[in-house]
Amino acid sequence: MPDKQLLHLVIGGELKSLEGPAQFKDLDKVDLAGAYPNYQQALAAWRGKAQSTVDNALMRYFIIHAHRLLDPASDGDDHQH
Repeated sequence: MPDKQLLHLVIGGELKSLEGPAQFKDLDKVDLAGAYPNYQQALAAWRGKAQSTVDNALMRYFIIHAHRLLDPASDGDDHQH
């Protein structure tokens, strides 16, 4: 049986400020890097995007644990290697 799909989204963009909660400067320019079936693949994509934008201090990428939004009752233990 295949592993259970644990949907993760990787998004990023330029932040308004480095202070306080993350708020994107322009929602029209938010980059949806992709949707991934597990945390490990999302982390690899996040690393690639984060490393490619390292010269812009306001550019940030995030991993969204979408499976937790779709199924709040899930155990959420998706960081297993």
